[in-house]
Amino acid sequence: MPIALLALTAGAFGIGTTEFVIMGLLMQVSTDLQVSITAAGLLISGYALGVAVGAPLLTIATRRLPRKTVLLALMAIFTLGNIACALAPNYELLMGARVITSLAHGTFFGVGSVVATGLVAPERRASAIAIMFTGLTAATLLGVPFGAWLGLHFGWRAAFWAVALIGVAALAVLAVFVPRVEGEARPAPLREEIAVLARPQVLLGLAMTVLGFAGVFAVFTYIQPLLTQVTGLSESAVSPILLVFGGGLAVGNILGGRLADRAVMPAVLGTLAVLAVVLGSMQFAIGTPIAAVVFVGLLGVASFATVAPMQLRVLEKASGAGQNLASSLNIAAFNLGNALGAWAGGVVIDHGPGLRALGWAAALLTVAGLAIALWSRALDRRGDRTLPGDCASVRA
Repeated sequence: MPIALLALTAGAFGIGTTEFVIMGLLMQVSTDLQVSITAAGLLISGYALGVAVGAPLLTIATRRLPRKTVLLALMAIFTLGNIACALAPNYELLMGARVITSLAHGTFFGVGSVVATGLVAPERRASAIAIMFTGLTAATLLGVPFGAWLGLHFGWRAAFWAVALIGVAALAVLAVFVPRVEGEARPAPLREEIAVLARPQVLLGLAMTVLGFAGVFAVFTYIQPLLTQVTGLSESAVSPILLVFGGGLAVGNILGGRLADRAVMPAVLGTLAVLAVVLGSMQFAIGTPIAAVVFVGLLGVASFATVAPMQLRVLEKASGAGQNLASSLNIAAFNLGNALGAWAGGVVIDHGPGLRALGWAAALLTVAGLAIALWSRALDRRGDRTLPGDCASVRA
């Protein structure tokens, strides 16, 4: 793997840390800013919705710029946004700062995924995406537990200052190692890029990402109160257990990349099915400390095993002029799933059976994503590649 790919991984680590770090700080933010835990959880939904909106808009706005320039500008936005989070005096301004920070997320991973696949041989594309997304797993393995530790000992604002410093370091690494490619700033006409959204398989790919990944965040958003209020662990035990989750992410990420390099759609179906089973087992596992730790590790493996297959699936179906936009939109879809999951989990807690039932609700969301994936697979077998309004016949 070229060193430029590792530079992209460093950027992914910074952005992943700021996305996930709030999960280990929910109770501190809730107490300090005098809001409920579910309101603090909406800081995750707000970030995710910012990604969903920012990804297509910034991708289109920066389409004529060299990809390296785009990546550097996005990392600068990320760094400034985290400084604003650290300085936010109240909940409303913290939410606004989180949304500003999130605008960089989708386009960074979308453009970065395209850059990553161009750095390796065609048969290694899924592994290249997985290597880049290792930055996210490292963020969860190292950044989130460290942020939770900082929040516990020095206050939640210290965690955001630390993330801002990570952004400065990632900006320097990207500037040095990511190459500029001549001629890449000559994009196809905008209508050709947007036309990718008329492809049924691209839309199905985005839908399976939203619903399939929503189940993860219906549970993981509330992992701190689950472990402390249901399992009965102390707050100080949360950080080490998040390390287990991060280790699971690292394993699942590489596993998903290798499976997708062999066969993309079977990898999508298999990983979503396993994720649904793991989520459904939460109610039985969360009651005892040892079983809860095992569950958290398995959740990490199952959740990130889906990422590379679903990202590559959309890239394959968007081949041509629309890859940048489709790639960014799929990152937006992951984050829309995050927002949907966090919201659905909050509804279950506030208006439903409570924390213990989160696993069942999460599993239903992922099963819905699996159903869409099966529909997409059926269209593949029919050879259905017609666009809405196209007069071409569908091969039976």
